[in-house]
Amino acid sequence: MEKKNTNTIDRRQFLQRLGLGTLATSALLAGCKSGGDKALGGSATEVPTDKMIYRTHPRSGDKVSLLGYGCMRWPTIQGEDGKSSRIDQEAVNDLVDYAIKHGVNLFDTSPVYCQGMSEEATGIALQRYPRESYFLSTKLSNFANSTRENSILMYRRSFEKLQTDYLDYYLLHSVGGSIEDFRRRYVDNGMIDFLREERKAGRIRHLGWSFHGEKEVFDQILAMHDEVQWDFVLIQMNYSDWRNARGRNVNAEYLYTELEKRGIPNMIMEPLLGGRLVNIPDHIATRLKQKEPEKSIASWAFRFNGSHSNVLTVLSGMTYMEHLQDNIRTYSPLEPLTAVEEQFLFETAELMLQYPTVPCNDCKYCMPCPYGLDIPAILLHYNKCVNEGYISKSSQDANYAKARRAYLVGYGRAVERERQADRCVGCGQCNPHCPQRIDIPKEIRRIDKYIEDLRQGKEF
Repeated sequence: MEKKNTNTIDRRQFLQRLGLGTLATSALLAGCKSGGDKALGGSATEVPTDKMIYRTHPRSGDKVSLLGYGCMRWPTIQGEDGKSSRIDQEAVNDLVDYAIKHGVNLFDTSPVYCQGMSEEATGIALQRYPRESYFLSTKLSNFANSTRENSILMYRRSFEKLQTDYLDYYLLHSVGGSIEDFRRRYVDNGMIDFLREERKAGRIRHLGWSFHGEKEVFDQILAMHDEVQWDFVLIQMNYSDWRNARGRNVNAEYLYTELEKRGIPNMIMEPLLGGRLVNIPDHIATRLKQKEPEKSIASWAFRFNGSHSNVLTVLSGMTYMEHLQDNIRTYSPLEPLTAVEEQFLFETAELMLQYPTVPCNDCKYCMPCPYGLDIPAILLHYNKCVNEGYISKSSQDANYAKARRAYLVGYGRAVERERQADRCVGCGQCNPHCPQRIDIPKEIRRIDKYIEDLRQGKEF
């Protein structure tokens, strides 16, 4: 049975708690995101408790830790049926305790994260600390039902689950698909006006939005700044997306620059592109390690984001203790990139674009599939095999037999038989929900054909 510590602590106990040890076994737990990557292998030095970099919000004066905790991938425990799962609250508490002890003070969640369980788990962990000791961020994730009644209900439930009477940072969640969708979710139902009144009342301290989408939509929402006074915007930014928009029509450099011009602070999501900047081909990993042998591969991406002064905080969904520790080291303190190092990263990004991975970040917004497919698992297994060299184009290749076996055996383990790619009927219900604008049925069909050819030993 799940243990929940719901005891409150006063300021003296809070300070005492900061000196307590923390369990380091969280790395063994299964999380909302499947584990294991090449992020580490760098420094094993002590993790500082008093060197975290903080950025100041220009309007409120909030001192926000440069590393923010994204609560999208809390550790989970598998249910007795072998399929369902629940959040491991003890592991979440340990991660939160460690993060706070080492200077992290912003936690970002959403009503839809971890299959709807994240807000409650985050609230349980954080309510053990004085409310003024951390900043809380969540979102209006009214994707399916955007009526005013439902949207206000979702907003108020966030307060209940997070056990708070105010929110430091509140976002309109994942806008940018179309201006019509934005108006449906937030304008026509009066929700922007409602949230502005909530900000005046002090129940929301900062109002902003998270963006995935096209330049024209970004520009139109940003143009509302004079009227609404956006306090911050959460954008996808990393050294790969800085110049290369790929599936989107706008790159991160444009987003960042336009916000900086207006003095609107940036929050950053996807600093590692859902793990794709650490789960990389071996020769690219070697390139980064040769440059900085004592630092992790992930640290390059975090240093890139932290080196931009208009970044308020960089959100990372850290399921594992060693990832939390590594990211804390990177920002305690930050070593900004030099111009030479930045150019090195841009060249590295160009090398990565030569490998045909699918830009899936495992956000699971496409789920559940009405036909039962495990869409993220199918796409991520394909990406994993590309990165590890287990994709072969011909049965004449010396690597073919090894690649064939590795792909098929791993596929059977990663994706249950009844949830594999051959079950896709191409209904397309998943596509509107994908923030990366992946044509999911097209990619699933392509992967399914590749798998079938592997099984039959065909040429490609």
